[in-house]
Amino acid sequence: MREAILAIDQGTSNTKVLLIDRMGSVIARASVSLTQFYPQPGWVEQDPTAVWRSVQGAIDDCLKELDDVKLIAIAISNQRETVTAWDRHTGKSVGPAIGWQCRRTAPMCEGLKARQLEHTLHKKTGLAIDPLFAGTKMRWLIDSLESGPQRAEQGDLCLGTMDSWVLWNLTGGSVHACDASNASRTQIFNINRLQWDEELLEIFGVPRAVLPEVKASSAIYGTSASSGRIPEGIPIATLIGDSHAALFGQTGFRPGTIKATYGTGSSLMTPIPNVVLSNRGLSTTIAWVRDGEEPVYAFEGNIPVTGAAVQWLGEFLGLSDPTRDLADLAARGERAEGLYFVPAFVGLGAPHWDGTARGLITGLTRGTSPAHLARATLEAIAFQICDVFDVMQAEAGQTLDLLHADGGASGNDQLMQLQADLLGCAVLRHTSSDISAIGAAYLAGLAVGFWSSEVEIEGLHRSYDRFEPRISDYERGALREGWEQAVARAQHVS
Repeated sequence: MREAILAIDQGTSNTKVLLIDRMGSVIARASVSLTQFYPQPGWVEQDPTAVWRSVQGAIDDCLKELDDVKLIAIAISNQRETVTAWDRHTGKSVGPAIGWQCRRTAPMCEGLKARQLEHTLHKKTGLAIDPLFAGTKMRWLIDSLESGPQRAEQGDLCLGTMDSWVLWNLTGGSVHACDASNASRTQIFNINRLQWDEELLEIFGVPRAVLPEVKASSAIYGTSASSGRIPEGIPIATLIGDSHAALFGQTGFRPGTIKATYGTGSSLMTPIPNVVLSNRGLSTTIAWVRDGEEPVYAFEGNIPVTGAAVQWLGEFLGLSDPTRDLADLAARGERAEGLYFVPAFVGLGAPHWDGTARGLITGLTRGTSPAHLARATLEAIAFQICDVFDVMQAEAGQTLDLLHADGGASGNDQLMQLQADLLGCAVLRHTSSDISAIGAAYLAGLAVGFWSSEVEIEGLHRSYDRFEPRISDYERGALREGWEQAVARAQHVS
């Protein structure tokens, strides 16, 4: 009987479940899609019950493929900053899951800025004030419920990011916990002291009683309750945010490694030796914590809209398969012919952090075709990655001469070649589209002794595709200058 780690990757658009053996190979995989809802402009929600059902469905589909597998541990990676609330006594959801892209708390964030709290929040959390982060969403959920503040103070409610929600359900409601990487994205967690911060809780109006216990990313959280094909008693040995898991899956254990995850949005992350605060639009975050060890910190740059821009344009053009058909369109032309698309649908993230910016397309002519628009959309993804990469290199104080790439959109060869061209350095793409789940599985395996060390994990087989720059420095400079001008226009749209 083969031994394997069951890795859950609870994402924005789907939930994936993998079985990963001792060689690090994926031996089974299943996926269940999810729907997002947009009840008002700028609002993004999901149904928490549907999220949990997607986890159950993907687990059952994955396990039914193989009958001869012994589960050693369960690992969970999750979409970050998405928050939900449930009744502690019944375990039932009492509100929507407010998505990480949601901007409904922008007025709250402006209120925090008006109180001149940027310095305090940045010093304690490493984060800028922005609706992306979970603290204001937690307060919104409390206020949205009947008798919400009273129920929260009494501990009758549970609040948590999606790792906490999945863990609660996997354990049959016996464990309310999260890991330090997810906690570090709430803006109410002190990344220096590794604990919920009383001053921050007061600022955001979130009672300690509703919050999960914070544990190491790689640690035993509890054991599974019997549910569907999941047997009782399997150790749940990892919770970790998906971008952090991807860095671990890329074996980015030490400073000098930088990875970009290409998804609905994108995240760049590079480890740093200690807590260093960025003054140029990067977040300082906890990459992961292994039980009994010091935390690993990282710089991160969050870009809200990358792959989502492809989906939007494909739908806008009425393509039957928006993502695939748009990639085919982009492949028809060599250049965007001076066309630039800035997909600032919800403002600009790192390194600009401009919530007032708005999306625009500039450089349109009578000869502009759908293929030019498609190409400009792929270029927009690559340009945004370049913006963060440049700042990250400067802040890290060392040359980052290789970008590790993963995530669904990284499967587009044209995009990866564009990225190498515009960065002026090689791009190394992991051939697996499931690197977050793999990284979570590595951490769970370390927690239960499935693997002995990070050195052993580095020795596992991985395959990559390499893309080298093909354009001149002059051409690269001209393209990036045009992008900078387009971004400046997007920041001044009235």
